[in-house]
Amino acid sequence: MCRSCKSFIQTLVLTLVFTLSPLFFWAQEHTQEHAQGDAHAEATAPAGEHAQPTEKKKFDAAEVIFGHVLDGHEYHFMDIGEHPVTLPLPIILYSPTRGTWDIFMSSNFEHGHAAYKGYTLLNEHSIHELGLDPKKFSAGTIVPLDANGKFDPTVKYYDLSMTRNVVQMLLALIVFTVLMFRVAGRYKKGIGVTSAPKGSQSLLEPVITFVRDEVAKPNLGHKYEHYLPFLLTVFFFILVNNIFGLIPGSANVTGNIAFTVVLGLLSFVVILFSSNKHYWAHIFNPPGVPLGVKFILVPVEFLSVFIKPFALIIRLFANMVAGHIIIICLISLIFIFGELSPIAGWGASPLSIGFTVFIYLIEVLVAFLQAFIFTMLSAVFIGQALEGDHHDSAEGAHH
Repeated sequence: MCRSCKSFIQTLVLTLVFTLSPLFFWAQEHTQEHAQGDAHAEATAPAGEHAQPTEKKKFDAAEVIFGHVLDGHEYHFMDIGEHPVTLPLPIILYSPTRGTWDIFMSSNFEHGHAAYKGYTLLNEHSIHELGLDPKKFSAGTIVPLDANGKFDPTVKYYDLSMTRNVVQMLLALIVFTVLMFRVAGRYKKGIGVTSAPKGSQSLLEPVITFVRDEVAKPNLGHKYEHYLPFLLTVFFFILVNNIFGLIPGSANVTGNIAFTVVLGLLSFVVILFSSNKHYWAHIFNPPGVPLGVKFILVPVEFLSVFIKPFALIIRLFANMVAGHIIIICLISLIFIFGELSPIAGWGASPLSIGFTVFIYLIEVLVAFLQAFIFTMLSAVFIGQALEGDHHDSAEGAHH
């Protein structure tokens, strides 16, 4: 077997181990808690009476899925017994009511089981304990407390904490910036100009050339150079975050609607500033269209101005979050069948792991594909804002 094939298999095996281990540890932890609860109930039962067995907590696939997909104040890797292995992140809170800045690590909340400096991190238990409305307050939210440990609605505060999505996005930005400056520095030295590209240059140059020749030039014409920096930045920033999201234990940044909304709004602003009078004339007064049809077509064309960036937002968000949910669902089948019967759990394991590997490989392809689609559609929409002038010039030359 070739060396590259061995390396690929080793990487795949390690990825599966790190992906599956949190769920195995989770199942083991709750099995131990169930056994300890039964033993305690039996020991404390009155003589001559049989203690009622405690109800075993079932595997909650929704809890695991949303815990992986949603944002959080820590990186959770696995549970060893009753001890979670996590990387806490900074909590930054400012309260104009109290007139204080509070900066500390999320570990002080003890995963939502403790209060610190007049605040607590909500979980399913504390929401019920504090008497909060689950429709208004969700797990993972930081809320202020009064001196009695009750929720204090009179305290106004701003949560500026570094969540895992923010931290990972900043890390991706640093990696992206360092990589690009490194490649640019080599070109300034003549490497890749008078000689063959080396290292990261040889990896990135075909991608940059592809975006230039297959995305920018066909859609933007002679103005492609003005928009190429924007298109390359969008493409690589989405790609780096997509790849980071495939690392087990990391955050799925591009599966966060806030992230895709910002990217969609940036594209929307670029489209608007690229438009000209011919573009808007074709929207509000389509040429060659009967008057009766214009009453229907003009509102549709006007709405399309806002639908285009909305389509960019939803497409990237839905595709990136769907793959992660499917992978967790496939892994969860092992524990769902295992609760029915240990034999069924072990029998479902090979099939579940096999499909997980397949979907994971598909997700690698999707990471590149979604970065390309977002960049391509952005270029298409910008080109549509520019093409009105092109059409009028071409018609004038023809006549």
